[in-house]
Amino acid sequence: MGSTRRARWHHLLVFLGPAVIIYSLFLTWPLLDSLRASFFDLEVSTANGVTTTTETFVGFDNFNRLLTDPNTTNYDERLWNAIGNNIRFFAIFMAVQNPVALLLATLLTSRNLKGAAIYRTILFTPTTLSIVIIGWIWTLMLNPLWGVVNNIFKGLGLAGSIPKEGWLGSPDLALTVVALVGVWQYVGLPMILFLSALLGIDGELIDAARVDGASPWRVFWNIKFPLILPTAGIVTILTFVGNFSAFDNVYVMQGSQAGPDFRTDLLGTFFYRVTFGAAGQLPNQSMGTTIATMMFLIILTGVILYLFVVQRRLVRD
Repeated sequence: MGSTRRARWHHLLVFLGPAVIIYSLFLTWPLLDSLRASFFDLEVSTANGVTTTTETFVGFDNFNRLLTDPNTTNYDERLWNAIGNNIRFFAIFMAVQNPVALLLATLLTSRNLKGAAIYRTILFTPTTLSIVIIGWIWTLMLNPLWGVVNNIFKGLGLAGSIPKEGWLGSPDLALTVVALVGVWQYVGLPMILFLSALLGIDGELIDAARVDGASPWRVFWNIKFPLILPTAGIVTILTFVGNFSAFDNVYVMQGSQAGPDFRTDLLGTFFYRVTFGAAGQLPNQSMGTTIATMMFLIILTGVILYLFVVQRRLVRD
């Protein structure tokens, strides 16, 4: 028994040790250091070609400045604007991506569908592509001068619906357009999760319901959907985390057209602009780490609420 336990601990050390070390080195440690840095004021100075960084402990002053900034930087206004945009971004994904993913997964599990594996591969392919490639292609398609999207709208007689500033230059439509592009690219991920959950349902339950005369809609709503609710919860929290930490797709497609008022910023792009400077403002690493901490706290709060409110109820039911 003793040798077996030692062998198991040896296996854990060999197989999990490197992963834990790499994860801690590149993710956990930078996260903890960012949390620590948010309580300090960082001053960078250069003398005789040597750059030095001086840290001064300021406690919660950075958070107070971020939430109630009276200066011209308007950190508080930009923060709440970014949070509102993130909520809007998340709502679009929840209202469009996840229902479409569930619909596609349901169709792919149909007994009468031939070539389901081919369709599944085609639908999942955009998820494997680089966001830079996707963003560049869609930026060309949405170009106000030669973009194919404008030509389609004109061909359908909807030229009046095309925004004068362009799809990515309109403060009212830019985030919605970028979110829909993200839905198109990432719908394959929740589709695969829903597909796996649907395939795991006992076929005898569905056959019994059909024998009793249940329609396909009643089979789905009364049998399939309740059984995949835990997967729906996981998809929801993954969508929440992904949207409140979004940066790349927004910055690639819309970053250069955000304008000086930053009305289309998310928390990720707001963090980037403050940390590295934008629109004539100097970089501010102290406030950047504070914004990153706020992002972490928002995401952590959402995950905790899911685990202790939603997940526990699903498991209990």
